Amino acid sequence: MMRGPVPEEFALKQTAPKIAGSGVITGGDKVICAYDLVEQMEYLYVRVVKAKDLPAKEVNHSCDPYVEVKLGNYKGITKHFSKKTNPQWNLVFAFSQDQLQASSVEVVVKDKDFVMDEFIGRVTFELADIPRRVPPDSPLAPQWYKLEEKRGEKLRKGEIMLALWKGTQADEVFPDAWHSDAAAVGSEGVSKIRGKVYLSPRLWYLRVNVIQCQDLQPSDRSRPPEVFVKVNLGNQALKTRISSLRSVNPSWNEDLVLVVAEPFEEPLVLTVEDRVAPNKEENLGKCMILLNTIPKRPDNKPVSAKWLNLEKHAIVEGEKKVTKFASKIHLRLSLDGGYHVLDESTYYSSDYRPSSKILWKSSIGLLELGIISATGLSLMKSKDGSGTTDAYCVAKYGPKWVRTRTIIDSVSPKWNEQYTWEVFDSCTVITIGVFDNGHLQGGKDASIGKVRIRLSTLETERVYTHSYPLLVLKPTGVKKMGEVQLAVRFSCSSYLNMLNKYTQPLLPKMHYIHPLSVFQLDMLRFHAIQIVSARLGRAEPPLKKEVIEYLLDVGSHIWSVRKAKANFMRIMNVMGGLVSIAKWFDQIRHWKNPLTTILTHILLVILVFFPELVFPTFFLFLFFVGIWRYRQKPRHPPHMDIRLSNADAVGPDELDEEFDTFPTSKSSDVVRNRYDRLRSIGGRIQTVMGDLAMQGERFESLLNWRDPRASALFVTFCLVAAIVLYITPLQIVALAAGFYLLRHPKLRSKVPPFSTNFFKRLSARSDSML
Repeated sequence: MMRGPVPEEFALKQTAPKIAGSGVITGGDKVICAYDLVEQMEYLYVRVVKAKDLPAKEVNHSCDPYVEVKLGNYKGITKHFSKKTNPQWNLVFAFSQDQLQASSVEVVVKDKDFVMDEFIGRVTFELADIPRRVPPDSPLAPQWYKLEEKRGEKLRKGEIMLALWKGTQADEVFPDAWHSDAAAVGSEGVSKIRGKVYLSPRLWYLRVNVIQCQDLQPSDRSRPPEVFVKVNLGNQALKTRISSLRSVNPSWNEDLVLVVAEPFEEPLVLTVEDRVAPNKEENLGKCMILLNTIPKRPDNKPVSAKWLNLEKHAIVEGEKKVTKFASKIHLRLSLDGGYHVLDESTYYSSDYRPSSKILWKSSIGLLELGIISATGLSLMKSKDGSGTTDAYCVAKYGPKWVRTRTIIDSVSPKWNEQYTWEVFDSCTVITIGVFDNGHLQGGKDASIGKVRIRLSTLETERVYTHSYPLLVLKPTGVKKMGEVQLAVRFSCSSYLNMLNKYTQPLLPKMHYIHPLSVFQLDMLRFHAIQIVSARLGRAEPPLKKEVIEYLLDVGSHIWSVRKAKANFMRIMNVMGGLVSIAKWFDQIRHWKNPLTTILTHILLVILVFFPELVFPTFFLFLFFVGIWRYRQKPRHPPHMDIRLSNADAVGPDELDEEFDTFPTSKSSDVVRNRYDRLRSIGGRIQTVMGDLAMQGERFESLLNWRDPRASALFVTFCLVAAIVLYITPLQIVALAAGFYLLRHPKLRSKVPPFSTNFFKRLSARSDSML
C-alpha cells in the first residue's frame, strides 16, 4: 500500500492569478477564445523601420548606421549596415511597463566605428503622448521623423521611419520583438531567446516487402550463394534473413519497416549481398528509389509489386567500372498512412491520428494553455562569478511544439504567454517542460522539470490555475527545482463526438489489422525521435535535441530498481481494493458486526428466491458506490508524484545505478554487486510467477489423470454433485452454500476445509523442471 501523504513542498497548489478567466465564445464549429488565461502585461512597442538620407562621413563619404532605442537604463540596439545611407531594419522593441524608469523614450541613430561610435541624430518621444493600441485594431502606421542634433535642432538631412504604441502581449508583433528582458544578450543573441511555434514533420511508416531476385551473378559460381537484402535510408539500416533458397534466384517475401518524414529528402537504397565468409559480403547489385515515387496507402490493401533493375559497380584500378547484366529485384513498396507513427510513449501520447490526412476525423474541441510564471527556480549555471538561470518553457501537444521567450537572469520569470491546440481525442496528454537556455553560451539546454496533464481528467470549459512542482531525480535524490504556474482550459465543441471516442480503438485500425511487433515499435520510435530532433534542430532558434528527448522521455525503458519497486507498489495499491472487499466479506462471515451479517442473510434469501434481481442489485450497488464517491472526486489535475514514483525512498546505490550509462561505465565489482541484486529481485519475481503457474496447473490436473486417485475423486465428486443438483432445487443449494459460508465462528474448524486441502495436494509440473 502507499505510504503517508506527500510533503507540502512537493504538492500541487491552487493559485488565483489575475486573469480574465472563462470568456469562451462558440461560433460555428469552432471555439474562439480570448487571450484570457494569462496575466495582462503592458508593453511599450517601438518599431524601427528604416532611415533615409543619413549624413555621411567626410573621410569616406559613407556611414555604417545602427539605431539605439533608450528607455531609462534599458537600451535596445539594431544591427549595423556597412556603407549604407538608406538602411532598413524593420525591428520591433518591446519594453515592459514594469521596467519603465523614464518619462520619455529616445531613438538615436549612430555610426559604427572601430574607436568610438559617432552620433548622427535622434528623436525623442514623451511616454504620455504615445497612443494605445488594443488588438484586433489595425497596426499603427509608421511615420517619418526628422532627426535632431543633441541641442535639439533639426538636421538638414536625415529621417527615420518609426511607429510607437502601447499594448499587451496579445499584440501580433510580440513573439518576434526584442524584449527589454533580453537586454543582456545584445542584438546578436535576440534570435536565441525568442519564443517560437514549431511543427513536427509528418511521419510515415515505409514498408518494403522484399519478394525475390532473379539472375544474380556471384563471383564464385561453385558455391551456393547466401543472399540477403540490405535496406538503407539515412541512419536507418535493416536487412532480410538469408534466403532459404540457395540459388541465383533467391526469395524472401519479408517485410522491412522504416520511418520517413515529409518532405522526403533522402533516397531509399537497396543492396543485394552475398555472405561469402563470416564478416565478409559481396555486393551483387543495388538500386536507388526516390521516396516521392512510392505510393501512399491508407489501409492494408496490397499495392502492386514491381521489378527493378540492380546495378553493379566494381572498382578496378581506382576507377569505377559499370558491369551491365540483367539482375532484377522484385519489391512491393508503400507508405503506410493507416498507422500512427509513435514518437511518444503510448501511455502519455498527445496524438493518435494516422499519418494519412484522409483518415482524420473532425476535432472535438480546443486546448488552451496559459504559461504564466515560475517561482523559486534553481540556479543552473554560473555567470560573472554568481549563479543565474535563463529560463524558458516548451509545451508539446500533437505535432505542435511551442516555446516561450527566454527570461534572462531570473529565478522568478514571468512569461504570460498563451497557446492553443486543436483536440482530436480527450484521452491524450500535454507535456510542459521548463529549461535553462544554455544556447547563449554555446552549451546545452539543461532541464529544470516537466509537467504532464491528461485532458480526460479536466472538466470541460473550466479554467484550472495551479502551481506545479518541478521535480527532478538526481544522483543525490529527488529535488524540487521550483514551481511553474499554468492555466489550462479544455473547451469541447462536440460533446457527443467526445463521448463517441471512448467507444473507438485508441490507435488507428492498422495497428490491430496488421500489427507491428513490440521490438519494431521500439526501434521505429527511436528513429522517429531522431528524425524529429534533426528537423526541429534546423529551426531558428533551434529546438535542441536534449529538449526534445527530455519531453519525449527517451530512455524511459531502461531498467531501474526504483521504477520496479514503484510499479510493484502500484500493483499492490490496485489489488488493495480487492483485498478490502475480501476483508469486508471475512468480517461478515465472522460476525464482527452481527447486524450487517443478519442483513446479508436477508439479502441472500431475497436473491436466492428471486434470482432475476441478482444482476440489477449488483449494478445498482455499483451505481450507488459511484454516486457516493462523486463527492471525493479529484479536484485538481494530476502532477508528478514523488510517492508514486518511489523517489523519496530510493537508496544512493539504486540512484547511482539509474544514472549509470548504457552500456555501464562502472567497475566490475560494482556491476557484479548490482547483478547479484538483480538476480535476487528476479528470483522473487520468478517465485511469484511460478506460484501463479502452479495454481493454474493444479486446476488443469483435476481432469488430466496426472494423479489418478485425485482425478478419480474429482470425477466421483462431479457425478455426485450432478445428481444432487439435478434433484435439489437451485435455490436450496444456493441458500445452503450461502449459509455455510456465513456460519457463525463457533461452527468453524481451525483447520483448513477439505476443499483447500484437496486443491493443495494436487500435482503441478514444478517437479518436472530442472
